[in-house]
Amino acid sequence: MIRNILAVIAGYLIFAVTAAALFSFGGIDPHADASAAVVAFVVVYGAVFAAIGGYAAHLIASSKTLTVNYVLGFIIAAFAVFSLLASSGSHYTQVAAIFVFAPLSLLGGYFHGKHTGSYE
Repeated sequence: MIRNILAVIAGYLIFAVTAAALFSFGGIDPHADASAAVVAFVVVYGAVFAAIGGYAAHLIASSKTLTVNYVLGFIIAAFAVFSLLASSGSHYTQVAAIFVFAPLSLLGGYFHGKHTGSYE
């Protein structure tokens, strides 16, 4: 049980810390209007790290199911919904988190399961 909790925390930290780093070091305001190129870059970047976070969560949990990935995806989406309702401005990051990043955290876990033979 502790291992599953740590797996979800680690997966979320991989996603959230890399996103915070992108916005901080890239000088990108996640709530400001952005060009199509910036939006595309942020979405691709977030998608990659959401999948890596999902992969890592499944790896750490050492599970044969995607339960930790469902929890991780739910947490990503829940924080995005909260941010969507609490903030003003552009919401492309929150919408991407709900419809792209959360599902890709599941896919990351699925890929780990396929890689290790959990899902024959």
